[in-house]
Order: sequence, then structure tokens, then C-alpha cells
Amino acid sequence: MENLQGKKAIITGGSRGLGKATALAFAKLGIDVAITGRDETRLKETAEELRALGVKATYASFDVGNHQEVKIAIQQLVQDLGGVDILVNNAGIAAFGKFLEMEAEQWAKMMQTNVMGMYYVTREVLPFLIEKNQGDIINVSSTAGLSGNAGTSAYSASKFAVIGLSEALMKEVRKDNIRVCTLTPSTIASDMSLELGITDGDPEKVLQSEDFAQLIVASLQLPRRAMLKSASLWSTNP
Repeated sequence: MENLQGKKAIITGGSRGLGKATALAFAKLGIDVAITGRDETRLKETAEELRALGVKATYASFDVGNHQEVKIAIQQLVQDLGGVDILVNNAGIAAFGKFLEMEAEQWAKMMQTNVMGMYYVTREVLPFLIEKNQGDIINVSSTAGLSGNAGTSAYSASKFAVIGLSEALMKEVRKDNIRVCTLTPSTIASDMSLELGITDGDPEKVLQSEDFAQLIVASLQLPRRAMLKSASLWSTNP
């Protein structure tokens, strides 16, 4: 099993929900963590929680959909951490509505954040992983990226794109000893899904953010000779 203590990770959308749960799980294993988001107050509070677990923790507030902001922030985060070994592309937005009812601007914003945001962050982190000839990239898609449904055209389109980009990158950087994993969780009781009213968050029936974090940790703990290409996480309750 891969020893993760002392590794350094960047998690986008790391101040709440899935990203925060992952950051806390990492810190408990001795991984230094940098989190990103757009709410500086939440980021600061989460970073303090991470430091209380005995690891180095830092943060940066920026929009992943803005390439210039991403460039500046990632360089600073890598410098603050003293390197990077793991990238978790978790930041994303969701909105649902009929194809003709959703405004074109909202469609474009979904693609800019969920697809271009992942591209921008990965583009800035990847050279560091290639240079050290080792690393892990976890890209968060969704079951909506495996199957479209009425009212999910924009969200599904963005998450389908995440899967395509991620799988292509996986085949491209295997030679550099970099593992790229695509995760497609079903409904999880995250802040976003609760706010959108997708789930009531019942812990007896609905997946929790901690379950998702555990899956990420398990994939990273595989020996370097092994790589989890993709995985879907579902609740046992229909």
C-alpha cells in the first residue's frame, strides 16, 4: 500500500462539501494540503482545521474558469507547499433546466467552470508532476457524465467532457508515471446537492462526502504499479 505521509496535494473546491471532506481525509494521513475556492472566509476556516491535524495547509481564492488567475495561484500554492504530488479537480457548478429554458450564458458558464476550469488547473500543475516523473490526478465527473437525462443537458455535457478529457490525459501521461483517475459519483449529500434540493441528505440512505473521500484515498494507496482508471460510487439504497 502506498505511503501517503508527506505528500503534497492541491484540491480545487476544497473549502466545503466533497473537497473539504477529501482535504480532511488527506490531512489525517499526513498529506500537506492546498485548497482553492472563491469564498476566502470558508477557505481560511478550513485551512485552520487542516493545520490543527498537524499538516501544512494553505489556500488561494480564485475562479478556476479564469486562466490568468489560475496561473498565478497555482504557482504560489506549489511554492507554499514546497511541491505537488496530487491534484484533485473537484471544483464545479451545477444547474438544471429544460434545454430551451436555460439561458445560453448559464450554459457557457457551466462549461467554462466544469471543463475549462479543470483544463486550466491541470495545465498548470502537470509540468511539476512530469518533472518529478510521478504524480496523481483525480478528476471528479458525475454519473450525469455517463448518462444524460431530461433537464441535465448543460451539466451532463460538461461532465461528459470531463470524462473524455480525463481519459485522454490518462493515456498520454502514463509514460510519465502519472496516474489519472476519473470518478463518477451518484448523488452525494454535499453542500451543492443539498442547496439544489437534489437530496435531503439522509445519512442512512444517501452517500456522504466522507464516503467519496474514502474512495479517493483508496485509489491513491494502490501501489504505484496499479492505477484505478475510473470508478462510480453509488448508494446501496435505491
